[in-house]
Amino acid sequence: MNDRVNIKVIDAKVPLSEMFGYATKLRSMTQGRGNFTMEFDHYEATPNNIAQLIIEGKK
Repeated sequence: MNDRVNIKVIDAKVPLSEMFGYATKLRSMTQGRGNFTMEFDHYEATPNNIAQLIIEGKK
């Protein structure tokens, strides 16, 4: 976490699937004042256990 004038900046790498609903949660936690940006970093292979859950969900 980086401190800037009157704000906190958090730099993190998060799977895209974990970001769904984040904007709503952030607004709730910050009384509507929070803001975030996302940018693509890289692709990565899905772990086998997660891939299996995705496959089962599509059946």
